[in-house]
Amino acid sequence: MQFVYLIIALAVCITVHEASHAWMADKLGDPTARMQGRVSLNPMRHLDIIGTLMIFIAHFGWGKPTPFNYYNLKHPRRDSALIAIAGPISNMLTAFVIAIIIKYLPLNGFIFEALQHIMFLSIILFWFNLIPIAPLDGSKLLGLVIPASKENWYQRFLSQGPMILILAIVADRLIEGVTGFSLLSTYLQFTYEITTVGLFLAT
Repeated sequence: MQFVYLIIALAVCITVHEASHAWMADKLGDPTARMQGRVSLNPMRHLDIIGTLMIFIAHFGWGKPTPFNYYNLKHPRRDSALIAIAGPISNMLTAFVIAIIIKYLPLNGFIFEALQHIMFLSIILFWFNLIPIAPLDGSKLLGLVIPASKENWYQRFLSQGPMILILAIVADRLIEGVTGFSLLSTYLQFTYEITTVGLFLAT
């Protein structure tokens, strides 16, 4: 049954995340994602087969990247950051709404478990995507503080980001296998616990 809950949470969280990227890009003047049908809450438009499988294999994964044309944006660096942050913010808003529902409605059984899994994954996606390494959304936020003189370095960093991220996660898993300590797991567990407490206090 846990598998079913995870699939539901994955479909909801990734769909909300990627659709929010697409919606923000469209609002900022780039219709690329909208023309590809990505401003949609249909999970099939956003799930990536390999990214989904990696959730079960390596406990991390991704949705199909939402495309946008940098040159369609009036303020490319700023608007890229806004498009990027729209995804994580949508996940946190989802977690907040679910926290209210769980706290004030007498739920149990399937719906309660499904909502808990969606809230859990929403919070994890929020914090994971803020890591400032491409292709994660935090890399676009990093662009807001990189000076123009370092633009070439920043673009190289973005292009090399996916490999850096994969190597970092593999290294973290190897270290965990030897020492029992995972920096990534510790980071996600700590941020999840702090966020959960904050959400329920705020509601």
